[in-house]
Amino acid sequence: MRSPEMTNVEDYWHTSTPKKPNEGEGLRSVSAALDVLECFATDRELGVSDVARRMGLAKSTTHRLLTTLRSRGFIEQNPENGRYRLGLHLLELGHLAQVRNPLRQVALPVTLDLVRRTGLTVNVSVPDGADIVFIERTETSAHGRTLSQSGRRLPAHVSSAGKAVAAFLPEFAQARIDAGFPPRARQTIRTPAEWEHALRDVRQRGFAMSRDESFDGITTVAVPIMFTRQTAQAALSFFGGTHDVESRYPLLVQYLQRAAGRIQHDVARLRRDLSS
Repeated sequence: MRSPEMTNVEDYWHTSTPKKPNEGEGLRSVSAALDVLECFATDRELGVSDVARRMGLAKSTTHRLLTTLRSRGFIEQNPENGRYRLGLHLLELGHLAQVRNPLRQVALPVTLDLVRRTGLTVNVSVPDGADIVFIERTETSAHGRTLSQSGRRLPAHVSSAGKAVAAFLPEFAQARIDAGFPPRARQTIRTPAEWEHALRDVRQRGFAMSRDESFDGITTVAVPIMFTRQTAQAALSFFGGTHDVESRYPLLVQYLQRAAGRIQHDVARLRRDLSS
């Protein structure tokens, strides 16, 4: 079993958005193009044959899709080996999505302060389907680079952030039940009963913890970010080595709860300003 100090921890990330049903015949080509992009979620480069096999399409059809995506900058071709990879235009659009997100705008100075206070990595996460997506990750260099990039996702049941949101968002909790509970680490939740028990515990305590559930040797603690009295729309969490987090988690929870309250207040104010 690999240790939490591994250099390529991203191997463990769930990187593909769950596919949603096609909405009509007229959108079939659009859906196919998006499915092509999804093929690159877990592979840096792919050839035409690789994509065709995954898509279940003829190589000629796959080549046309790749050529169209390349012409728009969503895909680029490695001149050395002819294989394809994600293009820079996706990076541009992803950056725009980040900088225009009001939650991320408000949360960034808060997460920077939390990292300074604790020396732990801080995540801001939102629900999507049955997963939790990290829209902001502010890292510490105290123990070396642990994670990279925002915009990555984990199944909700393996993360404290997922549990913190699901405890106060019933449709999100149900989406995870419908999707199942694939194991990832030693203590990953594996059944609906365990999931429901974990969510009741979050509602009673007001925070969630995940120990050896996403990565062995790693513990996270999270609180919901509530924009209405009863509904969570995001989570704020610490990520670190198990001993480092568990030895001071009561203080970490206090930091998170105060910071979540500040984020809730500032997001509400920003939305009022934008609508006026």
